[in-house]
Amino acid sequence: MAKIHLTLFLLAVIFGCSAFMGSVNAMTHVVGGSHGWRVPDNKTFFDEWTKPRTFGVGDRLIFPYRPGSNNVVVVHKEDFDVCGQKHVINMYYNGPTIMNLTETGEYFYYCGVGKHCEAGQKLHIQVVNEQGSSGKSSPFKLVGHVNSKTAAPAPAALPDHLDPKSSATTVRKFCMVSGPLAFLVSLLI
Repeated sequence: MAKIHLTLFLLAVIFGCSAFMGSVNAMTHVVGGSHGWRVPDNKTFFDEWTKPRTFGVGDRLIFPYRPGSNNVVVVHKEDFDVCGQKHVINMYYNGPTIMNLTETGEYFYYCGVGKHCEAGQKLHIQVVNEQGSSGKSSPFKLVGHVNSKTAAPAPAALPDHLDPKSSATTVRKFCMVSGPLAFLVSLLI
């Protein structure tokens, strides 16, 4: 009877952990890298920043800015091209703003403060149905929490209070160790 309970417990741990594992292929792109989301020195800065990157479904964008200094306006191409606000999709004022990329397609963002958009603080990305990348090749395959990869030129980790999945990190680590261990123990019973 004890063996049955132990086996059922171990199977529950294995299946429970698999539900919390999530995707480890998602990438976090810090918009503008170390420059951040602010008025650039040249109008093509954000275009150049996006060129080597692949934005995949499941990735997320982080627009790092302080509330009041900048914002993020989500628009269609027509408004993006002229820095207009005729058909605004959404506006975010309390930075940093985190956007989850859930569907393929073209996305357009700009800063609506003053003449920031006209000065080049605007971002156009194409989200594709493949794994995101920063465009830099690495000899190592990074595995683990989504924040172990970053699109910033210098590695930048999110503080726990900004990371909506930080509580899931402990569960994932526990599952990565206990899941296979539980499976091996169940083979010995």
